[in-house]
Amino acid sequence: MKRIPYIILASVILASCGGDKSDKTAKDTTVQKADTSKKKVTPVAIMEVQPQDFKGYVEVQSQIGSDENVNATAQAPGVIHDIAVHIGQRVSKGQVLASLDAAAIEQQIKAQDVQVNLYKQLYDKQQALWAQQIGTEVQLMQAKAQYEGTVKGKDALVAQRNMYRILSPISGTVDQMNIKLGDMAAPGVNGIRVVDINKMKAEANLGENYLGKVHAGDKVTLVFPDINDSIQTKLDYVAQAVDPVSRAFLVQVKLGNSKKLHPNMSCKMKIENYENKSALVVPVQVIQKTGQGDMVYLADGKVAKAAMVTVGRNSNGMVEILGGLSAGDKVIIQGYAELDNGQPIVIQ
Repeated sequence: MKRIPYIILASVILASCGGDKSDKTAKDTTVQKADTSKKKVTPVAIMEVQPQDFKGYVEVQSQIGSDENVNATAQAPGVIHDIAVHIGQRVSKGQVLASLDAAAIEQQIKAQDVQVNLYKQLYDKQQALWAQQIGTEVQLMQAKAQYEGTVKGKDALVAQRNMYRILSPISGTVDQMNIKLGDMAAPGVNGIRVVDINKMKAEANLGENYLGKVHAGDKVTLVFPDINDSIQTKLDYVAQAVDPVSRAFLVQVKLGNSKKLHPNMSCKMKIENYENKSALVVPVQVIQKTGQGDMVYLADGKVAKAAMVTVGRNSNGMVEILGGLSAGDKVIIQGYAELDNGQPIVIQ
């Protein structure tokens, strides 16, 4: 009878141990279910990459000008007393555009005319006498020298007077008038701009890192945002020398005559210098930088898969993939910023 309590006590202990093990197993199962439920399913959008024509561009700000675009000014200082042209007028090379006050020189020219006429008469008479074998050859030579000297003196005064005239150095159109009557003009200052609109051009400067990457004959698109227009053309000239100060070189497109273009207009010059007709491309923003290199996420069934890629040129928001992708791969283009490798996804 004394052994019964020990048997009961042992049974109680065994039952207690068995109950603890059962509770622990139940708790472990609950934890596992909780961990599985924490894996977030991320909604994504995809694009299936397929070979396509990809073009690369060099883009630079450009300005419209003219092969012949000059600011005509006087060669001597003086007061403007006559303007012979107006803006928009077609002028010829050498045409007088405006005149400065040159009254003093005009008086000298008139005085010189008197001397020229006098010595001309003396020379003619001496020639007549020499024809009749009257007088000496020295007298004839002196008369000729005096006459020719006065003529040259007048020519010098006329040339000096012409320095007080603003002449057009080219044939073109008066595009800008920077003078008015009564203004004080000086060489290189306050002139009249003349432009030959038949010789328009677009010019830009490219950094020296583009040397050898653009060539004459490359396709060019000129984009004019202010007039909502564009022009398709080709690159006509690429400079071979780099400016030592700006470290840039000149590129040029000749445009000829165009009513919609004007000197000093700005535009964007897009030089097409690369093409791959079977490129795999993705939006540039989906490329993620990692310690191992560039990466994109692919939709692999119902999970996201990280793929390391090699990128090439980028243009118009798209980047060329040189390695790491194959045609038909489904690249995640929305929702990629919230993904980890292997994370569950749902394609929307």
